[in-house]
Amino acid sequence: MFFSPTPKALKITEKGENMKDYITVIGGGLAGCEAAYQIAKQGINVKLYEMKPKKFSPAHTNKNLAEIVCSNSFKSNLLTNASGLLKEELRKLDSLLIRIADNTSVSAGQALAVDREVFAQRVTDEITKNPLIEIINKEITDIEEISQDGIVIIATGPLTSEDLAKQISKLTGEDKLYFYDAAAPIVSKSSIDFDIAFYGDRYSQEKKKEETIEQWKERLESQTKEERSYINLPMTKEEYEEFYKELINAEVVTLHDFEKREIFEGCMPIEIMAKRGIDTLRFGPLKPVGFDDPRTAKRPYALVQLRQDDKQASIYNLVGFQTNLKFGEQKRVFSMIPGLKNAEFVKYGVMHRNTYINSSKLLDETYNLKSNSNIYFAGQITGVEGYVESISSGLVSALNASELFKKKSNNLKEKTKITFSEETVIGALAKYISTPNSKFQPMNANFGILPELEGKKIKDKKERYMNLAKRSLKHFK
Repeated sequence: MFFSPTPKALKITEKGENMKDYITVIGGGLAGCEAAYQIAKQGINVKLYEMKPKKFSPAHTNKNLAEIVCSNSFKSNLLTNASGLLKEELRKLDSLLIRIADNTSVSAGQALAVDREVFAQRVTDEITKNPLIEIINKEITDIEEISQDGIVIIATGPLTSEDLAKQISKLTGEDKLYFYDAAAPIVSKSSIDFDIAFYGDRYSQEKKKEETIEQWKERLESQTKEERSYINLPMTKEEYEEFYKELINAEVVTLHDFEKREIFEGCMPIEIMAKRGIDTLRFGPLKPVGFDDPRTAKRPYALVQLRQDDKQASIYNLVGFQTNLKFGEQKRVFSMIPGLKNAEFVKYGVMHRNTYINSSKLLDETYNLKSNSNIYFAGQITGVEGYVESISSGLVSALNASELFKKKSNNLKEKTKITFSEETVIGALAKYISTPNSKFQPMNANFGILPELEGKKIKDKKERYMNLAKRSLKHFK
C-alpha cells in the first residue's frame, strides 16, 4: 500500500513557494538509514546528514553508516519473543535493515546476530547507491533553519552531540534532554505471585489499631485504583540476608569511561548502595516501615516495592533497583525476592549514558513533534530502546513524513496519518512513547505493553505469547 519497488523521483506539482523538494534525515544510524530508505521508496529525495567521519561520538569508531556498538545481536527470532515478533512485522513492511541483518547473519541459535562490519558496510552500500539519497558528512547544529521550509527527521541516537542536544532542548522547550544513568528492571504483573505480593501505599496499607484482622483485610480488598499503583513484596530476615549476599557478589557490566563520570549519588546502583552495609537497603529502598504483611499482620523485615509503569497496569518497575548488574545476574538475583520467583522481566535494568526526549509529552504516535508538524524524531532519542525498536521508529516516522511531504507538495488539505494497531509491537511501542507519563523512561519491545488477549487467561506463557503474535500478524495481511 505504501511502497513502490523502484525509487523514482516524485513529481512535485504546485509546490509551495519556499518548500524544499526533499526530506532531511539527521543521523546515519539504524533509525536514520531505515527512514532514508523508506522515504526514497516513496519517490521522495532525501538528504541524509551524518557527522562521521568528521566527528565521532565517544562510542563510535567505524566510518560506515548503521554502526552497531554494544552487541551484534538483534535478539530472538522466535515469534514467542516480542523482539522476534517485531522483526517479523518489519519484514512484512519491507524493512531494509532487517533484510540486511537476515542476509549478514551469523550462527546464534534462535537469535538473529550479524557480522557487525559486514552489516554496516552492506547498509552503507545500499544507502549510497540509492539515487534519491544524498549523504552529507556534516554535523547539524541548527534545526530551526533546516525545518523552516522543509520536513526533518531527527535520528541522532543516545549519544547525540552536545551542540545538537542544546538545539533540541531549545526546540522542545525542555530545560534538558533526559540523561539517565541507571534504570530499574521492569516485570510483567501477570508473572508476580500474589499469594505473597499485596497492593497498597506506605502507612495507608498497614493495619490500624482499631481494626480487626477481618476489617483490615476487607479494606485492602476494596482499595482504589491509585492505592493499587504499588505492589509490595515482603521479606523475612533469612530471605533478605540470602538476597543481600548474592546481590553484593553478583557480576556487573563494565562501564565506558565517559559513562563513569556521569554516575550521581541520586542514581546509585542498588548493588553499590548495598555494599555500604547490610542494613543500608532496609533503611533505604527496602524499608518496611508503614506496611504489614497480610499473611502475618506483622511488619516484614524488609520490603520491595513495585510501581505501576504503564497506563493499563500490566508492567511494574522495581522501585530503587537501578542497577548495573549483568542481565543474567539480574534474573538470578532479583528472582530471589519473594513473589518474583517466576517473574518475567520485560526490561532489565541498565546504566549508561542515554539521551532521549520526553516523548510522552512531546510526540504523537507517528513520532511527530506536537509543537512543529515539520519535525519528526526516530530511534533511541525517542525512548524506544534497542536495535530493532530503533528501526521500527525510523520506519513509522518515515512513512508519516512522506505523507506530509505529499500533502505539502500537492497542496492537499489533509495528510494520511499512518499508525499501527496497539495489538502490534510497532504500534504498542509508538503508543507507549506518546502516552502521557510523568515517570517516562525508555522501553524495549515486550509483550507487557500489548493489550491482553480477550477471553480466558492462558496460563502457559509460550502459548499466550504465540496467540499475541498471531493476533499481531493479522494486521499485516
